[in-house]
Amino acid sequence: MSTPSDSPSVTERRAWSGPGFLGVLVGLALLAGGIALLVGGGTGLEGGFLWAAVIAVILSVIVFASLAVVNPGQALVVQFFGRYVGTVRRPGLTWLLPLTTRRRVSVRVRNFETSTLKVNDKNGNPVEIAAIIVWRVRDTAEAVFSVDDFEGFVSVQSEAALRHIATTYPYDDPDGISLRGSTNEVAQELAAEVSTRVTLAGVEIVEVRISQLSYAPEIAQAMLRRQQAEAVVAARQRIVEGAVGMVELALERIRSSELLDLDDERKAAMVSNLMVVLCGDQPPTPIVNAGTLYSA
Repeated sequence: MSTPSDSPSVTERRAWSGPGFLGVLVGLALLAGGIALLVGGGTGLEGGFLWAAVIAVILSVIVFASLAVVNPGQALVVQFFGRYVGTVRRPGLTWLLPLTTRRRVSVRVRNFETSTLKVNDKNGNPVEIAAIIVWRVRDTAEAVFSVDDFEGFVSVQSEAALRHIATTYPYDDPDGISLRGSTNEVAQELAAEVSTRVTLAGVEIVEVRISQLSYAPEIAQAMLRRQQAEAVVAARQRIVEGAVGMVELALERIRSSELLDLDDERKAAMVSNLMVVLCGDQPPTPIVNAGTLYSA
């Protein structure tokens, strides 16, 4: 990847510009003076009135041509016979150097969504990922002269950075940073990498957010079943832990209240029955024991 030192050493600077209405007045004065010379000189050429009038009219045309309107959120990159002379950011009617060419560059905040990329995550699972990039032009000179098309450059480099970040982390990892579980951390790292890649184009990255993240269709169903199985196992573990605590509490209450004196065998039976009731998928069916505690 290219570095900023490889790009042309052109940085933004302020171009000379004057009040636009002053340029209008100068142009009108030259035009009026040329017309007055033509009218006052008549048809006589010996006095040079005709040449002075022509020169005044030409100068007025040059002055009017050097006027430009800068809209809010835009800048004018000014060149004089191919040489960069500066940038005008002040909005309104502006009087520029004569015989210069100018290019309009938007400095507003822009955003776009990358295309959905299909890449393999760190574990080799194919995932589909896309991101929203919010950016703006920071240096108009670098944006115009350092790269051929800065808008296309930002788009391509953003997708390259997104592809690299997607292959660095797994889709899901409960013990570390993952694409799904650490969205903010991944977005921050993605923003830093995109910013590094587009610095030479004079572009500033404002924000980056993951807009789409999913497994590829060919493995989506298998991964969904795996996630469901993991969720069931975690739920069962929680249920068993809670049931064991309730059984311990029940036995302790019975012992402390001296309500019953159960031997080890009956305690085991009671624990077994309570675990079945508390951990079963279906509601238990109560059975009334009409005999004694030790009846068959």
